Amino acid sequence: MFSPEAITNIIRISLQPITTTKHQLYTESAETALLMVAAHESKLGEYNTQIGGGTARGLYQVEIATMHDNYTNFINYKNGLNKEIEGISGVKGPDEYQLQYNPIYCTIHARLKLYRSPGPLPKSYDTVAMSEYLKKYFNTSGGKARAEDYFLAYHHLVLV
Repeated sequence: MFSPEAITNIIRISLQPITTTKHQLYTESAETALLMVAAHESKLGEYNTQIGGGTARGLYQVEIATMHDNYTNFINYKNGLNKEIEGISGVKGPDEYQLQYNPIYCTIHARLKLYRSPGPLPKSYDTVAMSEYLKKYFNTSGGKARAEDYFLAYHHLVLV
């Protein structure tokens, strides 16, 4: 399990150097969103595989299919992004093991999932709106989580 401060550092180290996307991947809203996801999905890294045997992995419980989709439909179309990801994470391409055990690599994929979602992230201080956004776009309407789960985990594990 990571401290909230350690995850904040991981987020910044992972995202601030990436410059080949249209917009910055690191923002205060992205930091809040990823902290909320980590708090709810893995209890800040207590779990690195999905409970019940699903395909979600790592600090943010990113689905293996999401990682592959990030490469197939986004990374491979952004000139230089794959090299930036490799330089930051040490990972050259899709890698399930790294998704599970490399928090920098997992952070990049979790952020890309949100970056590719419709609409901007809510303001970092609006944790209610952020929770609703995460339920809709990170967990999806068919997922087990509720918006309240992100909100409560964040307030219980991060803002203590």
